[in-house]
Amino acid sequence: MIAYIKGKLVQILDEAVIVDVQGIGYEIFCANPFAFQDSFGKEVQIDTYHHVREDAHILYGFKKAAEKYLFTKLISVSGIGPKGALGILSSVDAAGFAAAIEREDEKFLTGFPGVGKKTARQMILDLKGKLTDLVVSQQDMPVDEPKDYDRPDNNTLLDEACEALRALGYSEKELRSIRPELQKEKSAGTDELIRKALSLLMKNR
Repeated sequence: MIAYIKGKLVQILDEAVIVDVQGIGYEIFCANPFAFQDSFGKEVQIDTYHHVREDAHILYGFKKAAEKYLFTKLISVSGIGPKGALGILSSVDAAGFAAAIEREDEKFLTGFPGVGKKTARQMILDLKGKLTDLVVSQQDMPVDEPKDYDRPDNNTLLDEACEALRALGYSEKELRSIRPELQKEKSAGTDELIRKALSLLMKNR
């Protein structure tokens, strides 16, 4: 399998990018090819998924590792093929989709082209509990731990976590109901608070 392609980005199409690797142009289909616009004419390394069919070998590319991980999970669901998975990735970030799965938001999921109630329910059954790490993607976070004097206090981290949950569609009423429990998590970072919050929100439903 081809895990990534490294070469010069020479063309951006509506559905794909072309990367030149020692004189060979690889066509890589992407959810949003224009996300690579700032790398045009430069050397890039694109994470890829090599999809093999009887009549074709197709490369799908991703800007972030979290997107590739979500893609592989989506195509494991009955009724979701690579094109459908790309359609979902082009419409929502990985964290937003993961949150919708955790809260079993069928209305949100059926908003994607080609996704009916049956497929939405299948996605929830197959993926719930498997995507929580994407709510705050570890690949997009700095690896260095902040020094103690730089570390935000618990209220600041809690506010940041609540803001992220609001962006994912949770109401003020829902957040108020779990805030006292989250305040007990004295040493938790923002990502840990979000995961704890999602768990609490699901129990309250």
